[in-house]
Amino acid sequence: SGVAWNESQHCRLLVPEQLQLCRRHLEVMPSMVRAARRTQALCQQSFADMRWNCSSIQRAPSFGPDLLTGTREAAFVHALAAAAVAQSIARSCASGELPLCSCGPGPSELPPPASRWGGCGDNLSHGLQLGAAFTDGSARSGTGATPGLRAVNRHNGAVGRAVLSDSLDTRCKCHGVSGSCSVKTCWKGLPDLSEIASDLKSRYLAALKVTHRLVGPRKQLIPKEGDARPVTEMDLVYLINSPDYCTPNPQLGSLGTQDRPCNRSSVGSDSCDLLCCGRGYNTYTEEVQERCHCRYRWCCSVVCRRCRRSLDRHVCK
Repeated sequence: SGVAWNESQHCRLLVPEQLQLCRRHLEVMPSMVRAARRTQALCQQSFADMRWNCSSIQRAPSFGPDLLTGTREAAFVHALAAAAVAQSIARSCASGELPLCSCGPGPSELPPPASRWGGCGDNLSHGLQLGAAFTDGSARSGTGATPGLRAVNRHNGAVGRAVLSDSLDTRCKCHGVSGSCSVKTCWKGLPDLSEIASDLKSRYLAALKVTHRLVGPRKQLIPKEGDARPVTEMDLVYLINSPDYCTPNPQLGSLGTQDRPCNRSSVGSDSCDLLCCGRGYNTYTEEVQERCHCRYRWCCSVVCRRCRRSLDRHVCK
């Protein structure tokens, strides 16, 4: 993202719809790169203790079947990427990085008591507009993608942007003599993307399996199971069941969990029972050095000794 984008060198690597946007908005591409990197990091962080740990996202743009076939995991990644792109553009506008946009428009609502609108809010509307054009262009152009898969990807991208929109909140700063806060200036800002990732992780766990079927004059996404609740604009959706990710299977995009560290005392998804899929685990002892017997020395430092201790590590068979 620190390199100036070149129309012929960089834009041609994108799908056709994104190629045109790239050529028209070269100045936005560093924001896109930052969003992609943040998506990678947060996906792996969000799923670090689960059988599918999002390590396959590092292969972007050469994704495997786990992220190309309409799985629940693909739903999360599409939603998070869409939110990341919109947020990155919104903040780049507010920071003055982009010449064609600036601070977000002032809110139409009344400010909080004893405060006034001011500052420079994140330009969410510009982020949503340009972000949707870019991420939906990718969803439309998936190589070999069926109409159903494209519809699912567009829907999940819209969910990510909707969750981001709902997260816009009021931030305030105090002014006055000696911090008296006689005047407060407030603006609208977006939270860190980690909050959006946490929200989308909950929606991932409650995602609906759908089918793309003709309903009236046009095709729609409807629940695969007849008794399931209707699909809403805030539901993540998927087309096919995911593998259990226990054993390696390149055709399904499963890397397996062999040699993954597990937590023997946990009862959650990182437990040795769940993560190792019943195969058991190996235990080994590791000696670590750490600071210990720390004391404060006047003035003004903390002095510690280095202690060694043994730790038991557990890895899946």
